Amino acid sequence: MTLESVTTFDRVEGYRIVRSFGRVHGRASRPRNLLKHTFRSIGALIGLAPIEFLTDAERTRTDSLEALLRSAEGMGANGVVGLQFEASEGADGATRVVAFGEAVLLEPSPASAQP
Repeated sequence: MTLESVTTFDRVEGYRIVRSFGRVHGRASRPRNLLKHTFRSIGALIGLAPIEFLTDAERTRTDSLEALLRSAEGMGANGVVGLQFEASEGADGATRVVAFGEAVLLEPSPASAQP
């Protein structure tokens, strides 16, 4: 089963929620790279944007979303509503992201099936 919709809203336009499987989450962590951190600090001193930091954060976010989607599909869901992300940095400098939402079974609503 593939996911039809993932949204931050609590409903999907044109679909109705047939069943809720409950909360689902996906976690990802990316360790701190001391060499990247050093170059990022030097770049900040000379006014360069911290591209690697954004890239690491984006990769970690994507990894957490993929983990969430695998969990939702494993439950039998074809959608996730109320998607949210929580990001933090650990004491060791690692970037941690948790994606969470409600796994649901969606079907087209009867009103959207009419011509």
